[in-house]
Amino acid sequence: MASTTQTVLILNGPNLNMLGIRQPEVYGSETLADIEKACLAHATALGLASDFRQSNHEGDLVTWIQEARTAAAGIIINAGAYTHTSVAILDALLAAERPTVEVHLSNIHQRDSFRHHSYVSKAAKGMICGFGSHGYILALDALARLIRGV
Repeated sequence: MASTTQTVLILNGPNLNMLGIRQPEVYGSETLADIEKACLAHATALGLASDFRQSNHEGDLVTWIQEARTAAAGIIINAGAYTHTSVAILDALLAAERPTVEVHLSNIHQRDSFRHHSYVSKAAKGMICGFGSHGYILALDALARLIRGV
């Protein structure tokens, strides 16, 4: 019997391609490529495949979330600034009907008040924030449990 590896879609929104350069005192010195490499290794250790993507364009993120409905077992999303503004991303996540974990590198609740609200949270099973890039690893652990019904 052939086994199929379940795929986790890991989405990153605007400006996350600037990690390591943009405000390292807030977001750390690791690059998005560093985070992708760590996610790939950890997903593999969990018996999962990862599909890691980034876009500065809201429509790309919405399209990828819609595709996840049939192509992924779950979603990890750091929507960046779209977290606080995008009803379109919320609607796509709700329509995808996939377990979702929201990730933020910084603790959004310790920052500007406009960052305290998240549209993504309405669709997410949970949020991990404030642990830097390790939040993605924690999100993979959580999503693996959600996918497996543990």
